[in-house]
Amino acid sequence: MTSSTPDALWGAAPALRVLRPSAITVSNLSRGGVLDRFSLRIPVGTRLLVVSEPASGASTLLRILAGLSRPDGGRIEIAGLSDPSRSGWGGRAAYLGPEPGIHRWMTPREALTLAAGLLNVAAEDAARRIDRAMAWARIPAAAADRPVGRGGSPLIQRTGLAAALVTDPEVLLLDEPLRAIETGERTRLLSLPGQRHTIVVASRYPASEAGLVTHVALLRDGRPVLLAPVAALTDVGLPLSMRGIDALAAERSARAAEAS
Repeated sequence: MTSSTPDALWGAAPALRVLRPSAITVSNLSRGGVLDRFSLRIPVGTRLLVVSEPASGASTLLRILAGLSRPDGGRIEIAGLSDPSRSGWGGRAAYLGPEPGIHRWMTPREALTLAAGLLNVAAEDAARRIDRAMAWARIPAAAADRPVGRGGSPLIQRTGLAAALVTDPEVLLLDEPLRAIETGERTRLLSLPGQRHTIVVASRYPASEAGLVTHVALLRDGRPVLLAPVAALTDVGLPLSMRGIDALAAERSARAAEAS
């Protein structure tokens, strides 16, 4: 059973909700001293915030998961697949970074049509998917066929998100996304409905992800030192911030040392 299980099967088999198949499994992943034999399992439906010390670690992890950088070693499975090509996990995961990579002269519709074509979306299905993605991103009808540069950074970032969503990916990898959009709308845009969607956010500003994420992971010197529900911070009166996350990691480490 993999995370490619459709929503209908989740509803038909309650036991699957307990089993929580993995959306992402990383084993002994290494990359140039930034990631050091890194291992992590992310169940389907998780909304995970990844922060790191140094900050480059979280971004490097997402770029590797997106197939944009090659690891030096280790194994990756996304949606139960180990092949990063478009016929493998490349067709089930989408990445959105700080810069959407859309030419300012392109229109939103052109950018989404290009994305659909690159991902081999059937022509008869592409128009429906494009309209749905633009509706979620709240790209005005009047702006859909005008150069994105006219709408500035907010429209460019909305178009980048819509392009990432055009295939309804199971896994959405977000590296410091949508910073030109105000906080409330940004949270709405990134809060995809449905228990099948898994979201991983790399951020240097943890507080800005409040309301979006359910769990937090801290990487230090290339290795995970904390993976916990966001509620664990609240339970001990700590904020969703680097300082709070560091404090929770230190507390749990001290507790583990005492127990051993």
